[in-house]
Amino acid sequence: MTHYIDPTRETFGQFKALPRDEPVQMLNLVRLRAAAAYPDGRTATGAQAYAAYSAESGPIFRRLGGTILWSGDPKLMLIGPVEELWHKAFIAVYPTAQAFIDMVRDPDYRAAVVHRQAAVADSRLIRLAPNPAGDGFG
Repeated sequence: MTHYIDPTRETFGQFKALPRDEPVQMLNLVRLRAAAAYPDGRTATGAQAYAAYSAESGPIFRRLGGTILWSGDPKLMLIGPVEELWHKAFIAVYPTAQAFIDMVRDPDYRAAVVHRQAAVADSRLIRLAPNPAGDGFG
């Protein structure tokens, strides 16, 4: 089974080719490792490493105008493979796609992302264009 932790150069290029001056919502689905896999061998749980990532990257995210629109604790995979149950699910909002690009290029963020890479067993990050709220499904 393929696991996804970081974007490929190709998909990041596709992200950058989309409009950069529009608001972006990013659906994040994250499955954590039981034990973090740090390259330097330090020990922590996946949850502890992800908490370190959150603590260190949060100020950068907020400085660039990021907010969390929605966050929830996944409890049951009602439709889909049960092995794809996620530990974290949230939607991060960026004022523009350029703000997201600026975040991932920030040297302090790059230092913090080491914790995410150690913590995450698998993830999905889906760029969304916001639609008006309504009472229908889509």
